[in-house]
Amino acid sequence: MNDMDFVMPATVTAPSSFPFHATGVDVLVADDDPASRRFLADGMRRLEARVVTCADGIEALTLARDQAFDLLLLDCRMPGAGALQILSTLRSDAQACSRRAIAVASSAEMAPGERSALLAAGFAEVLVKPCKLVDLQRLLGSLANHPSPPLDDQAGLLASGDPVTMQALRGLLRGELERLKDELARMDVDRAALAERLHRLRSSCGFCGAAMLSTETVALQEALAHAPTDITPSLQRFNQALDATLLALDT
Repeated sequence: MNDMDFVMPATVTAPSSFPFHATGVDVLVADDDPASRRFLADGMRRLEARVVTCADGIEALTLARDQAFDLLLLDCRMPGAGALQILSTLRSDAQACSRRAIAVASSAEMAPGERSALLAAGFAEVLVKPCKLVDLQRLLGSLANHPSPPLDDQAGLLASGDPVTMQALRGLLRGELERLKDELARMDVDRAALAERLHRLRSSCGFCGAAMLSTETVALQEALAHAPTDITPSLQRFNQALDATLLALDT
């Protein structure tokens, strides 16, 4: 289902104050709510993206396995599979065409701690519905033009609840990263031990708003899960993100 028969009114145009367009970007919009799916899809088309839509998690997973999308916009609660299950399955499937696509979760309701859990699971952003066309523009522009920062204060505050708690958690994260850095420098990588360590680290990254490190943690987990894949490139990027995060924590 591509919802091509739905057309957003001609009076709705891309805001000139934020001129990003997604020309040539392939987007999968998966949402079981017809109104949300049509708005998101037509909004993306207004921004010149190429869009495919579907209404359930099983079809979304099939499409993402068979086609190479640049961006996956996945509703958190769909029949068959939600955003978390879809992304987890894709990332663990070495043959999936969209295995490394940017993923954004969408939801009309966000439970406490859910946003941080989604970010820790590897989503680049969380889109709260209903939204406006300018929100889609800002989302696409942000993902296209700005890599994940070492520390995202807004995400950290949303996850931790207040600045004092966030700073306390970041202090704990700093100690954890220092120990991990020393361990990685001293010994050969034990894949099983590192995989377990990364599992715990993802949660810490989510609570602290450590966006860049969270992204590279997920990528390294993927490499470890597909033995005998050479993890050297992923490990190098992880170490670079670790160093950048430590520097940001000290600033």
